[in-house]
Amino acid sequence: MKSSSTSDWRDAVVYVVDDEAPVRRALATLMRSVDMRVETFSSAEEFLQFARPAVPSCLILDVRLRNKNGLAFQQEIVQSGLRIPVLFMTGHGDIEMSVKAMKAGAMDFFAKPFRDQDMLDAIGHALARDAARLASEHMVAGLRASYETLSPREKEVVPFILAGLLNKQIASEMNLSEITVKVHRGQVMRKLNARSLPDLVRKAEALGIKPHEPRDSPGPRAGTDGARQ
Repeated sequence: MKSSSTSDWRDAVVYVVDDEAPVRRALATLMRSVDMRVETFSSAEEFLQFARPAVPSCLILDVRLRNKNGLAFQQEIVQSGLRIPVLFMTGHGDIEMSVKAMKAGAMDFFAKPFRDQDMLDAIGHALARDAARLASEHMVAGLRASYETLSPREKEVVPFILAGLLNKQIASEMNLSEITVKVHRGQVMRKLNARSLPDLVRKAEALGIKPHEPRDSPGPRAGTDGARQ
C-alpha cells in the first residue's frame, strides 16, 4: 500500500548509502513499491561522485560504513554545503549516537530492523522539507536577479527605504532632490515587484539587505545640491 507521505514524490530521489547489499536491495524495493526513484551506493565516495539532479531528495545513511563513520560523513556533507535531509539507520544504535546525529542535523534515526511504514513516513517528511528548501532557493535566485537590474543609485536608496524614511528624508541623507528619490523608489518597487513596503522588507531580508542605520551623532551637513543625481 502506498504511503500518503510519499505517493506524490515521483520526481524526487532517495539516496541510500549502506555497505550491506541486502539492505540496499531491501530499501530499493521499498522505494520502488511506492513509485519512487532510488539510487543506492555501497560507500560515501560513490554517493559524492554521483551527479545529483536539482530535485527534492533525501539521504538514508548507515552509521557504520566499512571505510567511513556515517556521523563523520554527515559532518563532511554539512561542511561541503550540500543541503540534503539525512535519515540515519544502524544495527548498533544507542542513545548517545542518536543524540549526536540529531544535533548534527539528521531528521530521524532508525535502528535496524525498522517498520517500512515508519521509514516511508520519515522519507515523505524529509522530501517535503527539501522541496521547500529548493523553492526558497529558487525564489531567492529570482530576487537576486531582479536586484541586479537596479542601478547603483537605486541600490543605494534601498536601505533608506527599508528604514522607513520619507522621500524628503532620503533626499537629505543622499544629497538628492526629492523628485529624484521618488523616481528611484518607484523603480526599486517596480523592478523588485514589491507590492508594499512590508513586501519589500521581506524580499530585502531574503537577500540579506539591511535597513540604513542613522549615525548616532551626525556632524554638520554640507549644503545640498538638489540637481545632483
